[in-house]
Amino acid sequence: MSIEIETAPAQQTEWVPQQQFIAGIWRDGRSQRTLGLTNPYTQDALGSVQQASVDDLEEAYRAAAAAQANWSATAPMSRQDILFRAAEIFETRKQEIIDWLVAESGSTVLKAEVEVAAARAITVEAASYPYRAHGRILESNVPGKENRVYRGPLGVVGVISPWNFPLHLSQRSVAPALALGNAVVLKPASDTAITGGLLLAKIFEDAGLPAGVLNVVVGSGSEIGDAFVEHPVPALISFTGSTPVGQNVGRIAASGKHLKHVALELGGNSPFVVLADADLDQSVRAAAMGKFLHQGQICMAVNRIIVEDAIYDEFVRRFTDHVRTIKVGDPADPSTVVGPVINRSQRDTLLEKIRTARAEGAHAVLEGEVSGNVVPPHIFTDVTADMEIAREEIFGPLVSIQRVADEAEALSVANNTEFGLASAVFTGDLERGVAFARNIKAGMTHVNDIPVNDEAHVSFGGEGNSGLGRFNGEWAIDEFTTDHWISVQRTPRQYPF
Repeated sequence: MSIEIETAPAQQTEWVPQQQFIAGIWRDGRSQRTLGLTNPYTQDALGSVQQASVDDLEEAYRAAAAAQANWSATAPMSRQDILFRAAEIFETRKQEIIDWLVAESGSTVLKAEVEVAAARAITVEAASYPYRAHGRILESNVPGKENRVYRGPLGVVGVISPWNFPLHLSQRSVAPALALGNAVVLKPASDTAITGGLLLAKIFEDAGLPAGVLNVVVGSGSEIGDAFVEHPVPALISFTGSTPVGQNVGRIAASGKHLKHVALELGGNSPFVVLADADLDQSVRAAAMGKFLHQGQICMAVNRIIVEDAIYDEFVRRFTDHVRTIKVGDPADPSTVVGPVINRSQRDTLLEKIRTARAEGAHAVLEGEVSGNVVPPHIFTDVTADMEIAREEIFGPLVSIQRVADEAEALSVANNTEFGLASAVFTGDLERGVAFARNIKAGMTHVNDIPVNDEAHVSFGGEGNSGLGRFNGEWAIDEFTTDHWISVQRTPRQYPF
């Protein structure tokens, strides 16, 4: 059944229960709190979930631990088949999933289509992992000894996912973890409990995943957040979200009684550098796409546009004219580019950033009236590196444009940040762009393309306060497995005493 946003609210679907999914059973949580699910554009109620308590979390982790050994021992082909069946469900129920993303997360249709494709791609990529987690045999300096390094699952993985790309950023950890023989407990963001968690639980249930291998707990961070990380069962916590929260996750994981691995994909402050020899029309369109897709609520989104002085005025003129043509409003309209931000709190944060930018001397060359949670594009010029709008991650449809004298200053300004996630440079000379890119302090840099890029087989991650670890491809295999050195002494060894 496909959902029409206007006439059939998403809560009417019978496909995804609005309950906890623990040990293969759909049931209400034991918390006294109820989570209301709301459409951020219409403010219509989409349903509600009785939230998880610490007791529910305990049951979820114990179920995962109990199921993991048998799942790890399952033949690679069987694990692969389940991943492929999940990918098929993404395809056959694509429109319903898109409708959920539009209704629950405020995704435009374009962004929802991109997200479903990305989630399906990481599922297909992960389906190859059961055959790619290789051990090694190494020579020894000890006579008669053989060194074997076995590669195996970590055990149980805890995943905490965000609200901006809820489906994909949950599946980016869930699919590889499962494929490699781990069990998973997933805690989605409260704003996107369905698309970030319960929908995936249903997809994997329908794909035939054994009970207990994937558990989804929907709960308040204040009630189960610290306990989720502190719990003795998970060997790894995979967190995607803001830098301050991620730093706290890292502290708990490192300082608690039960030391564990962390994979942290955190905030960004992506520079988008336009050198004087760049194709202006192409760089303008790229900047608009890289900034305003999903209202700029993407960790990789263009945060700072840095333009050489020789073309600065012309770039500003063309960019402003182009952004004026962007349609703003109802995300269910396929022609809409900028829809609502996720909630009123986020909207209010953006309004404060607009006030601060003006107070600090930035000039708004494009602005508009805020309606509900819809914040139209705002473009600020006369921005300097010390202004808040340049220093901090914006996570909304606001962008600053900074003027620099030359390429050297452009690089200095691009690197003037505590973050180091994604970045981009536009130039007419590709090798000049590569040389520039290699000097940017970031995990990912794109020459003549937007910083918003994610391919399932290529490393994804940042430097500095943008996080630890890498996702996708061979890097995901490393993150979600561990090595076990086993030596075999084939002949008696001579010991000195």
